[in-house]
Amino acid sequence: MNAKKTNVKKPDSFPFNLPLVKAFEEINFQKPVTFFVGENGSGKSTMLEAIATGINSISVGGEDIQRDKTLDPARQLSTQFRFIWQKKTARGFFLRAEDFFNFAKRIKTMSEELEEEALEYEQKFSGTGLKLAKASALKQKAGLTQKYGDNLDANSHGESFLKLFQARFVPGGLYLLDEPEAPLSPLRQLAFLSLLKEMVNQDSQFIIVTHSPIIMAFPEASILSFDSYPPKEVAYDELEHVSLTKAFLNNPQSFLRHL
Repeated sequence: MNAKKTNVKKPDSFPFNLPLVKAFEEINFQKPVTFFVGENGSGKSTMLEAIATGINSISVGGEDIQRDKTLDPARQLSTQFRFIWQKKTARGFFLRAEDFFNFAKRIKTMSEELEEEALEYEQKFSGTGLKLAKASALKQKAGLTQKYGDNLDANSHGESFLKLFQARFVPGGLYLLDEPEAPLSPLRQLAFLSLLKEMVNQDSQFIIVTHSPIIMAFPEASILSFDSYPPKEVAYDELEHVSLTKAFLNNPQSFLRHL
């Protein structure tokens, strides 16, 4: 997939006033995994959101992607993009780390409502009608349990994240992930990389915003730095995230004594 900016002019307001947007021309996603990296405020999450709204991706969160008011600026920006596909897919999803918790609450609420429905049917129906209605509600609840577990909230944040990935990933999908490392320990990040590898082998593609040197070490990924405009591809060992983390781990006291 390619994302290319059109020539339509927009007011000098967010997100059109971002240096990234003003300098942006085109991004070619030629590899199965592309990372957006850079400092906070560089525009990488805004760009991911614009891609997600522009292709009308399924959103894993509290609201559908076209009704989420927090994505209004990204929706405006996406109207200035033209998307060119080599192989278009409707599979996959868009996920921001902060939206996961809304999703977990929504699944829990749906499960509780289906159980309440089954109990209410006992007051409304009898005989065969009761059996059919109750069985339908309980079957839907069992489907949610089978897919996501008894209660996503009952797991650690990292475990819940990985359960969601495993439950929702399907082959041949396009997945847009914003800081998936947020709830993941270093060990869980390695588990996520293993899952990433498995899905790439099943013809899936990923665009990921991340600050994690562990995640961005995924083999043969394309790393786009948003610290320069337009974004440019950089090697893993050239990233400031990586060099700074290595320097800190090798000699933390050299950093901490200045606090």
